[in-house]
Amino acid sequence: MVSSTFRLLILCTQLALLILIININITHAQLQPLTIPAFCDNKGNYTTNSTYQKNLNDLLSSLLSNNNGYGFYNSSRGQNSDTVFAIGLCRADVKSDACGKCLSDATYALPEACPNQKEAIGWYPNCMLRYANRSMYGLLEVNPANAARNTENVSSASLDAFNQELTALFKRLGSEAAGGGDLRKFAVGNASVGSNSNITIYGLAQCTPDVSEGECATCIDGALGVVPSCCSGTIGVRIVTPSCNIRYEISPFFDSTNETPLPSPPLATPASAPPPPPTGATTPG
Repeated sequence: MVSSTFRLLILCTQLALLILIININITHAQLQPLTIPAFCDNKGNYTTNSTYQKNLNDLLSSLLSNNNGYGFYNSSRGQNSDTVFAIGLCRADVKSDACGKCLSDATYALPEACPNQKEAIGWYPNCMLRYANRSMYGLLEVNPANAARNTENVSSASLDAFNQELTALFKRLGSEAAGGGDLRKFAVGNASVGSNSNITIYGLAQCTPDVSEGECATCIDGALGVVPSCCSGTIGVRIVTPSCNIRYEISPFFDSTNETPLPSPPLATPASAPPPPPTGATTPG
């Protein structure tokens, strides 16, 4: 009991800290998709025509061949201080050709947006791409973070019910996404707001699959936790971090029928029958 209580306390503390340290830059957008600009991390520059730039170009041109089969890409190129690492993540509900086009476009757009920057991240309608001169795989990272919000708000009469259903929806989606396994951490769903409002909230939650179940849940909870301070009452929000992202709208924007089915868990091996008794042995009566 003490151990469980202690772990719960640690998780709550991590979540509180996560909400505090996510630095949100807000973009106002009235038209879908809610677009978010690239972030250039200013953690060091590379020289034009250097070995680092060659490794970066080679890595980005070959990234699409390093797919885990579920829209997650992870690779590196080079040695020592010239090593470049890259991670790509597609929305799990987009088709493979749309995923490939998004990442392919990003491999050109991101270096152009962040020229000569060793570390950069870009969030696009269907994918995310990041690269750096350090390994990022398996690390929970909530900064840099960014948000885009619709300029239209929920009516004051429906706001309390809207917020209540929004919280409940993402509690469910966060749990489902976090429990998705090592190949994909993704969930979509919807919730109706009251009986008289005629509003339906459509939500999406996703983590990079290299983070743990607990880290994914914490990241999604933290992203939702900043909505009241950045985007309260708006009918549509997209919040992105390197390790997770959430989005909600009051009209459908996802297609869960496009998700590639995850592999079935291995069947349990049936228990073998006990060996027959030795010849001439008597069975207990």
